[in-house]
Amino acid sequence: MKNNVQLITYVDRLTGSNIKELHNILNEQLANQFSGVHLLPFYYPIDGSDAGFDPIDHTKVDNRLGTWQDIKVLAEHYDVMADLIVNHISAKSDEFQDVLNNGKNSPYWDLFLTKDKVFPNGLTDEQQEKIYRPRPGSCFTEFALRDNESAEFWTTFTENQIDIDVSSKSGQDYLARILSTFAESNIKIIRLDAAGYAIKKAGSSCFMLEETFEFINELTDKANSVGIETLVEIHSYYQTQIEIAKRVDQVYDFALPPLILHTLFNKNFNALANWLKISPRNCITVLDTHDGIGIIDVGPMDGKAGLLTNKEIDTLVEKIHTNSEGESKQATGAAASNVDLYQVNCTYYDALGKNDFDYLLARAIQFFSPGIPQVYYAGLLAETNDMALLAKTQVGRDINRPYLNREHINKSLQKPITKALTTLISIRNSCNAFHGEFSFIFEQEQLTMLWENKDCSATLTVNLIENKALITVDNQGDNTLTDLNALLQK
Repeated sequence: MKNNVQLITYVDRLTGSNIKELHNILNEQLANQFSGVHLLPFYYPIDGSDAGFDPIDHTKVDNRLGTWQDIKVLAEHYDVMADLIVNHISAKSDEFQDVLNNGKNSPYWDLFLTKDKVFPNGLTDEQQEKIYRPRPGSCFTEFALRDNESAEFWTTFTENQIDIDVSSKSGQDYLARILSTFAESNIKIIRLDAAGYAIKKAGSSCFMLEETFEFINELTDKANSVGIETLVEIHSYYQTQIEIAKRVDQVYDFALPPLILHTLFNKNFNALANWLKISPRNCITVLDTHDGIGIIDVGPMDGKAGLLTNKEIDTLVEKIHTNSEGESKQATGAAASNVDLYQVNCTYYDALGKNDFDYLLARAIQFFSPGIPQVYYAGLLAETNDMALLAKTQVGRDINRPYLNREHINKSLQKPITKALTTLISIRNSCNAFHGEFSFIFEQEQLTMLWENKDCSATLTVNLIENKALITVDNQGDNTLTDLNALLQK
């Protein structure tokens, strides 16, 4: 993956159309902004119970979007990232339907994980209590089989997402087929979606176990052998993230989005600076994603201190709700079928009260933080909360998953904030300093972030009290100064 700004998007929700139209938009309206694009699930079907993250056929492109050939053509011009949905497959898949019809006689029986495979002697209350699940209720669903039999299958996320037994030969063959399909279509990077839940072990949390690392490493080796890089998607305690980063190709910096909000809300860089000292360098940075603004990544866990205290997190969340005029509250927590507040569903622009300077500043801090920056399509266009879509679907995350089209893009690109962000992207992409060494100095209300690479440097200086932010680029003695406030006036 090139060290340039990357785009993350649904094909249909950005374009209102298909992969070919996305390719046209990248070449035209968004020309020279992105060297790569993460295509959120484009498999059959894209409109299941979890917006494509519950594939019926993981090796089939939904024909409403196009074909693998369309993906391959796009990948000739952009580094394409795709999701490898490691943990589960749709209950409507041919494989699981065969299991329902034929029970243990099905050739796919070993592909799926049943309760008794992990707990052959039964599940005790103590063991049940230890299992981590990011949804309310049980992680098992009972399905009727033929001949009046039934079985309890692992369903970590929803009843339509049946967990795969990745340790079985059937599970390994299933993942290998997907990897082969990706390689043939020139996919350069895969995100290992929900990989932290893939290994289950009696008496454990069934989340990010030592065996999980072994599984991720083995899968990464297989991907690397066919020319594919891996990115691990894990929401967890910040020290766990640091340890994970030491053992994988790349991880997300999910702590950054809430820390930047906390910084701007409180006009204090302490918490962010503490993170910048220790944050993984082999990371992808984000502010907003299709999954909301993560909270668990900065909080305390199991009696251990977090990057923020529980009180600071409560204040942060309430400020987001206030800034969004209560809209985020309608899409978060129980409204999003989450067992606890591990994410807030809201556009990042609304989380900052639609304040253009604060939003541009947040992006500048993201772009200057260690890692490769990724920009979500709704964030690129500074979209506001889609309350109509939320009301229609009653899916909390849809508040930040709008359906757009070329006309909407053209209009949005004329907004001062979007024009300014486009300039910011250009600075990040064109400066060789970002391929060098990172350092920073700070006081409570002032931060200077510096990148140096031989005779080129880039500096972001921010004063929160005065609401000023300056970017200075020195390229072999050729100096340019960009004032974020002035940038918004152009």
